[in-house]
Amino acid sequence: MACRDGIRLVSRLWYPEADGPWPVLLMRQPYGRAIASTVTYAHPSWYAAHGFLVVVQDVRGRGASEGEFLGFAQEAADGTDTVRWARQLEGSNGRLGCYGFSYQGLTQLLSDDPTAIPDCLAPAMAGLDEQRDWASEGGAHWWALGLGWGLQLAAQRCQRQGDGAGWQAIRASLTSGSFLHDGLELLARHDPEGMAYRWLQQPAAPEGQAVLHQPPDALLARPMLLIGGWHDPHLRGILELWRRCKAAGATPWLRIGAWTHLDWDGGIDRLQLAFFQHHLQHQNAAAELGAPVLLQDIRSRQWQAPAALAEQPSWGLRSGGLAAIDATEGELMLGQSGSGSVTVVHDPWRPVPGRGGHLGLDAGPCERSDLDRRGDVVCFTSAPLAEPLNLEGRPQLRLRVEADQPSFDLCAALSVLDRDGSGVHQLCTGVGRFQQQQGSSAALQLELQPLVAHLEKGHRLRLSLAGSAWPQIAVNPGDGSLPQGPSGPRHRVISLGLDLAGAQLRLLPLLDAEVGAN
Repeated sequence: MACRDGIRLVSRLWYPEADGPWPVLLMRQPYGRAIASTVTYAHPSWYAAHGFLVVVQDVRGRGASEGEFLGFAQEAADGTDTVRWARQLEGSNGRLGCYGFSYQGLTQLLSDDPTAIPDCLAPAMAGLDEQRDWASEGGAHWWALGLGWGLQLAAQRCQRQGDGAGWQAIRASLTSGSFLHDGLELLARHDPEGMAYRWLQQPAAPEGQAVLHQPPDALLARPMLLIGGWHDPHLRGILELWRRCKAAGATPWLRIGAWTHLDWDGGIDRLQLAFFQHHLQHQNAAAELGAPVLLQDIRSRQWQAPAALAEQPSWGLRSGGLAAIDATEGELMLGQSGSGSVTVVHDPWRPVPGRGGHLGLDAGPCERSDLDRRGDVVCFTSAPLAEPLNLEGRPQLRLRVEADQPSFDLCAALSVLDRDGSGVHQLCTGVGRFQQQQGSSAALQLELQPLVAHLEKGHRLRLSLAGSAWPQIAVNPGDGSLPQGPSGPRHRVISLGLDLAGAQLRLLPLLDAEVGAN
């Protein structure tokens, strides 16, 4: 197809064998149209066999499409042109839906003309805020994820340009893990204008510089199936999109599974097919679609509707000063106030690893008892639960911290302990990067990844805190400069004094109307 500026974009089409015309399913993506996101979805031929004309397009500057790849900035205009074109394809009945995850999730949402938008959409694992939903969390860049994704795009750029040596250099770095050290240099050499390189080169929380994409209100009011994962870094983006759709007067379907970005444990194709059959083929698939909002418990893997909690639980933190050296000394006290203090030292020579969670290259649940035994990890553990406890919401930690350096990181993990204490099973994590006057004390706030998890009687809840989560985020040098990699000779030892008086861990509502406020 020809865009309005004459650039030609290439698509691959899959036709049903039955007589048409048919509704169109459109995916626009930068990774090669033949792949068609089959890492997470059924092959397009499966959807075609159910009566859809499936179109998978190489976005501008990728695959066989013409032009220069400019990332998200190009997709509103090109997406509008593509929707108009696809509705007029031979065999199309004029009805059109979009699907896709990650980059392909955001391409569905961008349009520069509210009269040329899809009839329904199924965006998965994506967000509208380039900084908060794609590049950083808590003021810290996604280091391993950001570099890995940026280098994948850079390698495909090398392939497109016939630069085999560049492709090989990037691939070798990713395979060996050396990209964690030399990834920025590779991006500067092979994709200096790319989004990932730009994000990593600028502060993670610049005032007024974040790019926030704004879909037309008419698009937000369209039927939408939103897909998220508890172990996916874009989950906050999906929750914020759900809030925006609700504000636009829509009733979007929302499914959040115990999934990572790439592992969807059997996929969502049956649900997605029912959604498109309902809205594009006029089949009554209400039974297959089920309730508007369903959430999968991280531990039991059971699906459930959101809980109607009258009051969100909160815990105080208490320690006599040994919670860093003795993982069992610190206390997490349900419904009580915190007290005491503890000092933890971050040594950049041996930074605490980040493991699993939503920011790890090894994303997902994990066992972390060895990490909690370290002397640079502070642990606060509850008493054995007297009755089962349902955790549903966005964990938020508030406490006062004094640092002996002008910048530092605080990285948190929430876990459940086996009844006999033999295993520490991580549920979710969060990171925060802070700057304050050296030697001063300040009240800080850190938000962890949202979760739904059922804890049985006798289980114990644990909050773990450390000064690093390498390589999920870069190691903080402590001098106030932008962290950009592993530990180096200029990195400082950082002592953090945690004042636990008034410290509180609480659960914020998961589907609050103000999801994007914090």
